[in-house]
Amino acid sequence: MADDESIKLGFASPPCYAHELELYDNGYMGIDPQAALDVARWRKAKRNELISARLTLSVKERRALADDIAQELDRIITPTKGTIISMYWPMKGELDLRRWMKEKVAAGSRIALPVVTVKAQPMIFREWKPGIDMEPGIWQIPVPANTDEVTPDVVIAPLVGYDAECFRLGYGGGYFDRTLATLNPRPQVIGIGYENSHLSTIFPQPHDIPMDLIITGKGEIISRE
Repeated sequence: MADDESIKLGFASPPCYAHELELYDNGYMGIDPQAALDVARWRKAKRNELISARLTLSVKERRALADDIAQELDRIITPTKGTIISMYWPMKGELDLRRWMKEKVAAGSRIALPVVTVKAQPMIFREWKPGIDMEPGIWQIPVPANTDEVTPDVVIAPLVGYDAECFRLGYGGGYFDRTLATLNPRPQVIGIGYENSHLSTIFPQPHDIPMDLIITGKGEIISRE
């Protein structure tokens, strides 16, 4: 729900992007403090709007879309035995790919989940297998309890919103950006989200790291190249 400040800034739905482009052209990438504050408020309002929209979908609709995403992933990723793929444990209406995760483990790939060990610091990745012990992580999201730390070859990241430049609107904590900035060599990074979460821009900040690909299960694959 928009507060008085967000309404004044034009964040109420339906959005008008004219003021956003003006703000973007007037020095946001030059880190103007007021513009950065306005963008942060815009992101918060847009994040809440997009999460609310996806939660209106039925379980059946989300499951069907997750199956479409899984098929697209199989076309894009050709893992060899032992390839480490970082996935995610779904929350807040994110597409549930846990069945695909089990299939990849059965086929010889290794699946990892990101784990926050220190707030506001890069995450680590711990290996996941069906049936392992899990424990509550940040935001009470389950994470592997006692498995080895690994380095992923592929990172699949859930997104709240995205733009044509493959920038990802997440939950605002900055964990994926901090983590990707530390990984060397950089893994292939794929964003997963809903087609109607497309934005004309997320107003990327200097610390934002774009995905290599974004897929939405509707046959459209957005690439940085």
